[in-house]
Amino acid sequence: MTDPTFVIARRHDPGGRLKRFGLPLLVWALVSLAGPPAAAADVRDQEHQLAQLRERIAALRERIRQARGQHTTLNRQLEESEQTIGRLARRLRVLRGRLERTNQRLDALHQQEATQQRALAEQRELLMRQVRAAYAMGRQEQLRILLSQQDPAAVTRVLAYYDYLNRERARRMSQIRERLQALAETRAEIAHEQERLRRLQAEQEERKLALEAQQQKRRAVIAQLAREIQGQGSELARLHKDEKQLQALLRGLQEALADIPATPAEQIPFPRAKGRLPWPLKGVIRKAFGDPKIGKLRWDGVMIGAPEGHEVHAIHAGRVAFADWLRGFGLLIIIDHGNGYMTLYGHNQSLFKEAGDWVEAGEPIAAAGNTGGRKETGVYFAIRHNGKPVDPIRWCRRPRGRRVS
Repeated sequence: MTDPTFVIARRHDPGGRLKRFGLPLLVWALVSLAGPPAAAADVRDQEHQLAQLRERIAALRERIRQARGQHTTLNRQLEESEQTIGRLARRLRVLRGRLERTNQRLDALHQQEATQQRALAEQRELLMRQVRAAYAMGRQEQLRILLSQQDPAAVTRVLAYYDYLNRERARRMSQIRERLQALAETRAEIAHEQERLRRLQAEQEERKLALEAQQQKRRAVIAQLAREIQGQGSELARLHKDEKQLQALLRGLQEALADIPATPAEQIPFPRAKGRLPWPLKGVIRKAFGDPKIGKLRWDGVMIGAPEGHEVHAIHAGRVAFADWLRGFGLLIIIDHGNGYMTLYGHNQSLFKEAGDWVEAGEPIAAAGNTGGRKETGVYFAIRHNGKPVDPIRWCRRPRGRRVS
């Protein structure tokens, strides 16, 4: 997954190599992702260059960690564990969707099979009636019918009726063959879908077990981290570092994305939606904007408590500027809405979008969780204007008490 945290390393790049190569290439990549469809050769070339860009970002990210000493061994273990949990949870979500669609397909096929069986029974009944009608006529041969009639007009009528019966009987038999063939194909498709369903269920069970193992590993790392933090002073220093890292990231993102439109021209500007914006998910505000955090630090967003796995939605259309793990915020997604406005969604269990993706208002972008070392599940939600925090309650629909929806 792309990690735009490299933008904060510009201060640590005295040679200017990042400025010359990294940022222009990132801007090019995001523009290409947001632009109109290109020719096949251009798409392949863009994909190749984007892969190279991500490799550079990954290498630069590791250099930033080592140079700034931001990540202890335990923090790296926590990040790796939560990243893995996010990927597994996202895969499970995809599997649940595929299982649901497969079950719906099976239901439709079973209904189709029942309809085909009824149609086949009707065709067989009609054929039996024709057979009984022919038997009632005495199973007369055409020559016998011809010789037994004296009136030429009567002979013509009888022969015509006889031919009609034969043609109709042949048509019914052909229809029965077609119905049988269609029924056989439907049953084969049902068997195929049932096997596919079995494989999906087996993969889902395997992923669940892997997810549970990673969650146990994460709990052990968090317990070690808690023991490592000695007293309020250590915790306060860590939170200050996390805040500074986020601020640097936001500044870097604004610089990197300044010349790229955040939303289509026809989209309602973010400021005009003030007071009418939806909340990212249903839940209860556990921490409000301005509530004490620790020491003199205060909450610069809101913490919405919600069950793990609940979908988190974009509150307004925009472009994903960041989607990755950040210390103190876990799996974090930042959406640029233009005019200097960004929304932040942190502590997610998994992310559904990547940097450069366009999102519509109300589109699912993540699943609520407790990454970043939190114990309670939910989502950290914040709004920034030119990097400065603003109270989400002033921008979103009025809560009912502390409950939002």
